[in-house]
Amino acid sequence: MQTSTLDQARHIDEVIATATCGSIPEEAHSADAMIRRSWARCVNDHGLDPTRAQPARIVENACLREHQEQIEGFLRVARGGMEQLFKRVSPLGYVLLLTDARGITVDHIGNDTWDRELKQAGLYLGADWNEEHVGTCAVGTCIVEQAPLVCHQGDHFDTTHISLTCSAAPLFDPTGEFMGILDVSALTSPQGRESQHLALHLTVMFAKMVEDANFLRHFRDKWILRLGADWTLVDVSGDLMLAFDMDGRIVGANTGARKALVALSENGTSSDVVGRSLTDVFKSSMDEIWRVARAGMTTDRTVLSTRRHELYYAMAVPPRPGPGRAVRSRDSVGEAATVQLDCPALDRLAADDKKMLRLIDQAKRLVNKKVNILVHGETGTGKEVIARALHESSTRRQKAFVAVNCASIPESLIESELFGYAAGTFTGGRSKGMRGLIQQSDGGTLFLDEIGDMPLHLQTRLLRVLSECEVMPLGAEKPLPVDLTVVAASHRDLRRLIADGVFREDLYYRLCGATLHLPSLRERSDKAYVIARLLREEGEQMGLDAQVSDYAMEMLVNFSWPGNIRQLRNVIRFALAVCDDGTIETNHLPQELYADVADDGLSERQPDAPILIQESQSSPQSYPPEASVLMLALRKHHWNITAVSHDLEICRATVYRQMKRFGIVPPTHL
Repeated sequence: MQTSTLDQARHIDEVIATATCGSIPEEAHSADAMIRRSWARCVNDHGLDPTRAQPARIVENACLREHQEQIEGFLRVARGGMEQLFKRVSPLGYVLLLTDARGITVDHIGNDTWDRELKQAGLYLGADWNEEHVGTCAVGTCIVEQAPLVCHQGDHFDTTHISLTCSAAPLFDPTGEFMGILDVSALTSPQGRESQHLALHLTVMFAKMVEDANFLRHFRDKWILRLGADWTLVDVSGDLMLAFDMDGRIVGANTGARKALVALSENGTSSDVVGRSLTDVFKSSMDEIWRVARAGMTTDRTVLSTRRHELYYAMAVPPRPGPGRAVRSRDSVGEAATVQLDCPALDRLAADDKKMLRLIDQAKRLVNKKVNILVHGETGTGKEVIARALHESSTRRQKAFVAVNCASIPESLIESELFGYAAGTFTGGRSKGMRGLIQQSDGGTLFLDEIGDMPLHLQTRLLRVLSECEVMPLGAEKPLPVDLTVVAASHRDLRRLIADGVFREDLYYRLCGATLHLPSLRERSDKAYVIARLLREEGEQMGLDAQVSDYAMEMLVNFSWPGNIRQLRNVIRFALAVCDDGTIETNHLPQELYADVADDGLSERQPDAPILIQESQSSPQSYPPEASVLMLALRKHHWNITAVSHDLEICRATVYRQMKRFGIVPPTHL
């Protein structure tokens, strides 16, 4: 929507008049008061000029990555909530922004067809919406006010933005600290501010959902007490949540609980509940609260009364342990009971990599839910392994796991393979017909690999199967009911395929009831664990009890692995086949690894390096003086780069750079 010059002039006059009047009450929390306070700050505190329009401010990719890494764990949680919210608002032309506490857009969901317009308007990844730079806006003003608000058209300070409408809600971390903004924006909208009431309501509602999901993730190793005014909703959306330890001490409270509950101190004043005992907040004893914990999801209507005479229905959620850990609870006499909640098939997929542990935690919560799961990841990252682990960890594990590679089945056969056919449908077909792969997965798990390569006309048939829970074999007269749980996977961006018109949007939303993002092998910090696990698996297949030398492990850990885990498995198979005594040395590794190491500077010599230092030279005194210390450390630790970096107190990358600078070549590369 284009804004006329006259409208811009009126807007500028109103901003300047408001900024100079100095009569805006600081305690007022109405949208109008918050907007007018912001106008005054922009002129008087930030020195912004309303007559000078500023283009959108987009930070560099390196700066964006830095902001994303600081809240990386929260981003994973928030993305799920954003995708659910986007389903509801995208038909109305809205896009979503997630910013950090400084106003940098660290995640974004929009319509690819408006890509250029959204970037020009700043409704884009990396956009900086801090009030100090862009003036009054939903994000920047919400950061200051830390209250939900709508910044509608002429509410914006900068005339560049007065065609936009934006609704924002603040986000707080599990400790109560402000951490960012959830924003719903549109390029155009009706003139009246009241048109944005629903958008603001949805923004606030999903901001709370994201906060609470992050709260549960953060305190997953603690007991969670859910409180609410309605018993039927307490187990799924308790408005108030308290995290507490085995001693009954409150270690965390969500935003709702912080606002609604206070503990009375000895002198009668109120204070934050965190750090206090549950018995300071509630009239019940700890034995009674532990009975609530043991009741779990039963129909017993437990009511807790606070010391301020507020009544809440209550239930308790037990901790969710990590691999090999157990949850401990107490019975009414204080004796401990242990409940094991492990999922071994999922637990053995990772060691201490944060991204994988987050994924496994999400997967554990999804295994027995009736939701379809979409797994995203590069080729070779183990998407089918994740799908099988989900199946083996579920109550469906006694039923079939059926894997279908949508890219490898010929298009002429995929329809009959998936849906099956009745007797007599094809000349030369089976006389009794054939049960399709979908029907074979009835009650189990159907894994659709490379779903992005499924032909468009079959996507329509699959959508009907998912929506109606029945399959129609080719040539059949009536459909057959099926109990389907689908895990789909793709290395391609399905939303880009939707924009290109080769993937159905309605099928995408049917498949992504939940989305798991599988990291590439090069991103993982537990590569040594993955190597050891694959070595054990492949060694058992060959009847070998093999091990890897320190330097060979160093090479494997530092290789870039463009083919991910699939490539690593092939390398291990090769090394096991050629090693003699069950120990894999560097000379047992394929040549492709040496090329990558050379690129990192282990063996490539700089043009200005005066000599090529070989390990076989008689003494370090014959080296350049500055290379002697490095060479001595390399020999001392048998060319183990990690040990050298610890010894010299420098990072491994610096060791490699110095080796490259001085032309130092490991003995295995000569």
